[in-house]
Formats: sequence, C-alpha cells, structure tokens
Amino acid sequence: MVESERCWRVPLVQPVVKALGAAALAVVALLSAGDAVGVAFAGIAAVGLLAFAARDVLAPVRLAADAEGVVAVSGFASRTRVPWAEIEAIRVDDRRRFGLTSRLLEIDTGDRLYVFSSYDLGVPAQDAAGELRRMRLSATG
Repeated sequence: MVESERCWRVPLVQPVVKALGAAALAVVALLSAGDAVGVAFAGIAAVGLLAFAARDVLAPVRLAADAEGVVAVSGFASRTRVPWAEIEAIRVDDRRRFGLTSRLLEIDTGDRLYVFSSYDLGVPAQDAAGELRRMRLSATG
C-alpha cells in the first residue's frame, strides 16, 4: 500500500523568470513605439510569457500520485484524476535533436497521453517515472 501522496511541481524560479521576461518584453514594446511590427511582436511575446507564468502560479503542482492513482494537470490548469488501473504505461521518451537530449515523462492511458518535462516536475523525468512505477506497483500489488 502507498503510504502517502507524492507531488511534482514547477520550481518557484520558473514563473518569476517568465514574469521578468514578460516585463522586459513589455519595455521593449514601449521603446519600439515607432515600429508597429516590433511593438506587435514584443507585445505578443510578453503576453504569451505572462500566460505561461500565470499557469505556473495557478497550477504549480503538475502531477500528484497516491494509492488511488495520479492527478495530472491537463490543458491550461485543469486537473484530471487517472486511476492506476487505467494507466497502460509510464515511460520516459528520450529525444536527441541538434545535439541536445530532451527527456519527457509520458503517462499513457490508451486514450490520452499526459506528457511532463523536468521543468514541469522539478526533477528529472526518469526520477519521477521510477517513483511512479514503484507507487503503482505498491498500490496494485
């Protein structure tokens, strides 16, 4: 039996950096007042970064697990409970592009695929995957 709940969350520094980036882009937009295209691009980028920062503040816990299953953030900030019995696979997808390797945690239910990066989880994806597998094994016996 799983003793407790485990949560993976966005590190606090991420929304702060995104908000600071949005503020910097807003300043660029203001300084580009004579250039309509520059104002538009900087303004759109600032709003986008601010939206991502807001998501990090509204839904900092991206993934939680307990004896019943997992709760995953989907969409902008809604949460979906997935029982252990509905989870077909927990895996880490390794991709190498342009000399960089990205690792994403995937929780596959057959109908839906929940994907989390280490930025979402605050830990490497393989660490979260290992812990989820242990919790699933403990909960399902």
